[in-house]
Amino acid sequence: MTNIPEELKYTKDHEWVLTMSGGKARVGITDHAQRELGDLVYVEQPTIGANFEAYEPFGSAESVKAVTELYMPAAGQVTARNDRLNDEPELVNTDPYGDGWLIEISLKDPSSDGLLSAKEYDAYITSGD
Repeated sequence: MTNIPEELKYTKDHEWVLTMSGGKARVGITDHAQRELGDLVYVEQPTIGANFEAYEPFGSAESVKAVTELYMPAAGQVTARNDRLNDEPELVNTDPYGDGWLIEISLKDPSSDGLLSAKEYDAYITSGD
């Protein structure tokens, strides 16, 4: 069974968003996404200070099965990245909502319009995405 924390928001591209104070957000990939990808061997991340529009690719995740692009859930600037993933990409598999986070961003618009609730995301992946 897929783990879908209630306190997070989600995209149809299988990223999760944790809204933080000061108009910032933490981003990662969902448990569903990491299960579909399989064991990760490499995570490409953007440089700190890079600006992205919503739904623009910001990096990629490479597993033993495939390489998939990672998409920005909202417009913003990268303020931090999880450099532990350089040596431990498997953190995305073992703890996708904790130590396996990808980046932190300063949101251009702090509203979470267009993001799915946990219930909506569960319905989306259950319908066969």
